[in-house]
Amino acid sequence: MNYTLHQLMIFLKITETSSITKAAEELHLTQPAVSIQLRNLQDQFEIPLTEVVGRKLIVTDFGWEIAAAAEKIIEEVQGINYKTAAFKGLMSGKLKISVVSTGKYVMPYFLSGFLKQHPEVDLKLDVTNKAKVLESLSTNEVDFALVSKMPETINVEGIELMPNQLCLVGNKDFELSKKLYDEGVFEEITLIYREEGSGTRLYMERYLNEKKVSVRKKIVLTSNEAVKQAVLAGMGCSIMPLIGIKNELKAGSLKIIPVKDLPIETQWNLIYLKGRKFSPVGKLYLDYLEQHKDELIRENFS
Repeated sequence: MNYTLHQLMIFLKITETSSITKAAEELHLTQPAVSIQLRNLQDQFEIPLTEVVGRKLIVTDFGWEIAAAAEKIIEEVQGINYKTAAFKGLMSGKLKISVVSTGKYVMPYFLSGFLKQHPEVDLKLDVTNKAKVLESLSTNEVDFALVSKMPETINVEGIELMPNQLCLVGNKDFELSKKLYDEGVFEEITLIYREEGSGTRLYMERYLNEKKVSVRKKIVLTSNEAVKQAVLAGMGCSIMPLIGIKNELKAGSLKIIPVKDLPIETQWNLIYLKGRKFSPVGKLYLDYLEQHKDELIRENFS
């Protein structure tokens, strides 16, 4: 067997993306280069690693076994690199964080300075919906999770980062005929929802239920960015986190619709499993947040 670490890394990315094209994009390689490395790896096994069904790449059962072994090999190699860096006096290791989709507008500002201070630290940042974030936290796949609602079914601790405000938002053509609307406005507009499992949707539905509002028409979209683009296009209005639309508000392409008992006030929390024993990198990051959190909020979100 003469397979290389490079081939194993490429194959692992192919299994993660189920696509040679996507693997090439994420690895910043050409598609032919990825295909060649996959073929060179396959040539060393008599059993197929992948199959093409229709136009879809399928990883075989044997392929998944090889991928699991490759992941362990790569982790061991990374461990050697971390030990080497530590011996030279550099803090190194991997920091794994899962973030709800709206949190992508928040989390980078609390990471940038830390990563500049510790360039040997590797970051894995997964952006997904609330349900998947909590799943990855509960199964110990990540060190931290960023959420705007504390989970009720998982025993966690955390750090409060900053407030999160949810307002009703329309595009530039929405005519503000009142200084303050009551909840009846929701019966006059098309309301755009996030998908099931979204924290923003949970807060929106809770507000509407408390107000006993009957929504006339609704649209469901699967990301905060999709909701924002739909509102910009005039497809309807939505209750959205201000943090994700600050540029559009400044430019005047979106506007806040003032409604009684809005905005909804929530809190961004960086959480972790209670009693978790952190790696040196995880502990160092917690210390960094405690020291710099207020300064970072003033600089980036005031």
